[in-house]
Amino acid sequence: MTTALMSGDTDLNKDEKRMGWEVARDLEREKATIWERIVPEWRQIKAALSGVLFFFLVFLLGCYLASHSVRIVDNEVMIKYGWAGTSEWGLMWTVIILALVFEFMDAAAGMGFGTALTPILLVLGFDPLQIVPVVLIQQTVAGLVGAFLHREFQNVEWKFKPLSETVRLSLIIATSGTVFVLLATIGIYGVLDLDPVWIKLYVAILLLGMGVISLFQSRRERPYRPNQLILFGALAGFNKGVGGGGYGPVVTIGGLISGVPVKSMLGVTALSEGVVCFVAVLAWLAMASTGVVVDYVLLPSVMLASMVSAVIAPYLTRVFPETIWRVVVPGYCLIVVALTIWKLWPDLKVLLAG
Repeated sequence: MTTALMSGDTDLNKDEKRMGWEVARDLEREKATIWERIVPEWRQIKAALSGVLFFFLVFLLGCYLASHSVRIVDNEVMIKYGWAGTSEWGLMWTVIILALVFEFMDAAAGMGFGTALTPILLVLGFDPLQIVPVVLIQQTVAGLVGAFLHREFQNVEWKFKPLSETVRLSLIIATSGTVFVLLATIGIYGVLDLDPVWIKLYVAILLLGMGVISLFQSRRERPYRPNQLILFGALAGFNKGVGGGGYGPVVTIGGLISGVPVKSMLGVTALSEGVVCFVAVLAWLAMASTGVVVDYVLLPSVMLASMVSAVIAPYLTRVFPETIWRVVVPGYCLIVVALTIWKLWPDLKVLLAG
């Protein structure tokens, strides 16, 4: 009888579905302290070096594109540096420092790079055609490399036979996000004529509500409701299409609200955002082939910053416990909201007054 029971338990374990976030919980049980998790294994060091190498190769590609792309002739920043209408370019350390900070937080907390960096670069005087394509390329590389490193650092598990829940969620979010990023781009910029300030304000208000809800609910486990992520993925894709940012915060916070453990949700966000941004990059390349000016002058600076921050962040996600990230992620979301509203306020006052 004992043998039969043991056999039944074994069969149950074999049939039990692997969700994909057990690996992070197993790691915290096996290595219960930060000091135990802080020492990486050799394979994880090799994975980190592989990530750095891949970023370096894209950095070299960025150097080539920066020296061969068409310049934004009447841009104040390009005129200041003497690069307007020429093939000259250089590393911009202000951009590198900003990208270093926001990409680290984006990779560690699942949000903030496009949402926070894009308006700051616009304020500094860069043209959208210098910012949006570069941000999308960076987010494609950072998302795909981040998904790989989150797996290597045991924050998430990707299984295809049988399909783990983390892979299924990534496919759901990426599919709905891809559809709505295309619909939003055509609908908002091709049919309607909305001022970008209102679009960014909408994203900020949406994130404010989601961040507050997630922060208040961070102390308890939420029931798992995967169908909610279809809506959050579509909403995130819409945000990416209309404003260039607001994807990572909606997907990450939406995942926490839907009951996905935070460490694994960061990996899911990285993978799905990498796929959605890759589709958007293809769309930009198609537009560039028809004569749309795309200036890659910022790409080397952004990729150089990502080489460090995008690799370190998944490692720190591994080191610090799940309970800390439940507060850090929604807390950082609210900081991003505050920064966005602060940048929008001067333009918003003008619109309200007029």
